[in-house]
Amino acid sequence: MTWLERYFYAPTLCQKALAYALSPISFCYAKIATFKRHIAPFEDLKIPIISVGNLVAGGSGKTPFILALAQVLSPRYQVAIVSRGYKRASRGLVVVSAWGEVLTSQEVAGDEAFLLAEKLPACSVLVSKKRKIGVLEARKMGAGVVLLDDGFRFNFKKLNILLKPALKPYFDFCLPSGVYRENPKCYALADLVVQEGLDYTRQVEVLEATERMLLVTAIANPMRLEPFLPPVVGKLYFKDHATFDLKRLEQAYQQHNATSLLVTSKDLVKLKSCPLPLSLLELRLEIKPAVLRRILDYLAH
Repeated sequence: MTWLERYFYAPTLCQKALAYALSPISFCYAKIATFKRHIAPFEDLKIPIISVGNLVAGGSGKTPFILALAQVLSPRYQVAIVSRGYKRASRGLVVVSAWGEVLTSQEVAGDEAFLLAEKLPACSVLVSKKRKIGVLEARKMGAGVVLLDDGFRFNFKKLNILLKPALKPYFDFCLPSGVYRENPKCYALADLVVQEGLDYTRQVEVLEATERMLLVTAIANPMRLEPFLPPVVGKLYFKDHATFDLKRLEQAYQQHNATSLLVTSKDLVKLKSCPLPLSLLELRLEIKPAVLRRILDYLAH
């Protein structure tokens, strides 16, 4: 567990004291987030939008949830996915894929958007910091439904889904005292709160497994992989969205006498040129039928 993970989820006595000392900043942060939400004008963008968001910072499974949902919806609808494209080497609106044709590189698209573009040949993927521009472009491209990544805070006409991770933060504080980006009371504002382990479950399979695998990953909150890990000879964590240093990977590979690097799908898109053997920790989400019915009912009206 990293220092930050412990601070947010299992703090020591000193970390608790630090969290309380920073609480005035957290209080202001929460008030500003609430104020921005209240003043945002309501907009109907004339296309069905399903927003998949969360209240906690870091990874909470939005990308695999969107992937699973798009796979269910795409046989019935023309589905486009709009996201920010976090940590991408581009600005403005970028069409990552158009109905299965991938048009950009991983660096231009960002990790998650490129992964979705590769995995969803029947869909389109767009990235735009200004989500309204992305949604309107998706509509122009002929989309019938937009899946909006991390769109809870935008005041569009939409179905608001909030994912609730299985691991609950220690404090119900906003950043920096806690890990929430908005007051946890905002769960009550969602149309659908989807609880991990209850409303959706994770299924994991290791592909191309070898005898001595070294875990290498650059995802947020890597400790959430722990329940799904096979035996590994070591763990090498990079910052979320980091670019991998191949020389460092080779050194760690030799030091651990590894036979392959165990990576997630999100990591794999950045390791296409890696000369070392790779094993894939493939994560799939299974969304419960009751949740899917709620979503399909929304689209039907």
